[in-house]
Amino acid sequence: MSQATLAPHAGAHGHHGHKADPFAYDPAVDAPAEHHAIYDYDSGPPVERGKFAIWLFLATEVMFFTGLIGTYIILRTGASAWPNPEERLAVDITAFNTFVLIISSWLMVRALQAGQKGDKAGILKWLGATILGGALFVGIQVYEYIELYKHGSWPNVDIFWSTFYAMTGFHGLHVVVGVIWLICAWFGAARGKYTAQNHMGLELAGLYWHFVDLVWVLLFTIVYLF
Repeated sequence: MSQATLAPHAGAHGHHGHKADPFAYDPAVDAPAEHHAIYDYDSGPPVERGKFAIWLFLATEVMFFTGLIGTYIILRTGASAWPNPEERLAVDITAFNTFVLIISSWLMVRALQAGQKGDKAGILKWLGATILGGALFVGIQVYEYIELYKHGSWPNVDIFWSTFYAMTGFHGLHVVVGVIWLICAWFGAARGKYTAQNHMGLELAGLYWHFVDLVWVLLFTIVYLF
């Protein structure tokens, strides 16, 4: 068989990666080097699916609470008169409760640091403390609701109380969900689920918990202090 017959079967490239046909386009040769780094399909997605999902979920939560807070601000600025929060709410108790939630967020950071080191005992200790902080926050909020009910806030609901219970109630529900999530993570840690190489579950729970903390700081500032 002649050499001319074999040549077409060599493909568009010659030896050492050079193209036999200068007019043929091949991405493996013609694409810029930076494109190969970006479109590396063998390395998997640039962001873990779990982290992408939690960020997408938190984006919807941001829109939800933005709607609640925005409605409150519009109603308050449009009202001819607005009650003084200090006369209706126990600001000092809620300030302490806010401090509790902020501390719990710091404890969650320590739990994640322990997870990054593969420290099982550290995860259980710091995550357990975070759970206690979240449970204490919920307990104090329930106590606040009970005291407000005793003082007649529920039978005499006005626009102030409607917005107050809507925002703090939905946030409290999110805290309860977060505490349940952290409890599940704690049991997972007890079973040795998290290691230095695999602690994504702790990171996702931490992202949600920090979000809940941040939202409450905003609510406390807007509702209780102004």
